Amino acid sequence: MSVLIINGSPNENGNTSRALTVVEEGLYKSGIETKWIHIGKKAVHGCIDCGHCKTAKRCVFDDDLCNTLIDAILEADGIIVGSPVYFSSANGALCALLDRVFYSTCTWHQMFAGKPAAAVVTRYRSGGSATLERLHKYFLCSQMPVVSSNDFMAFKEISHEELSEYDRNILETLGVNMAKLLKTRVEV
Repeated sequence: MSVLIINGSPNENGNTSRALTVVEEGLYKSGIETKWIHIGKKAVHGCIDCGHCKTAKRCVFDDDLCNTLIDAILEADGIIVGSPVYFSSANGALCALLDRVFYSTCTWHQMFAGKPAAAVVTRYRSGGSATLERLHKYFLCSQMPVVSSNDFMAFKEISHEELSEYDRNILETLGVNMAKLLKTRVEV
């Protein structure tokens, strides 16, 4: 079993990556492998409502991560999306990418239905709850169970040296809960 971890930050080793790494530790402790995709700093197209994906189940634009991400999600047993909050919501490039990924696969086809998903947010000030809500909507509209932890999944400035035991537990618990759900699905 494997979980796809999507780092929605342009900073490959920033706060979002550090938070996702702690979640990954919880997955590893539960025997779940991971694969990472970093959206990076390259330009991302927005949806142009061309209709190509209605029959192709892929985006017409093939020069960014959209179709690669579709394939990776289909291959994974579950997904975890992490996003920084730059201005009261999720990273704009991540949202443009996820809009196209989910529109092309789940609007007419529900290709991710039943696949567990979770979101992790890092922030400096406000916008944590709005960002979680936006990311969860991708999953909920796609019939994907949303995995939770033992507290709110929005964190302020993460560093492994300064991460409180309480915050570490929240992040690791998310990984453990994802693993439990995945293992339950296999047993059924």
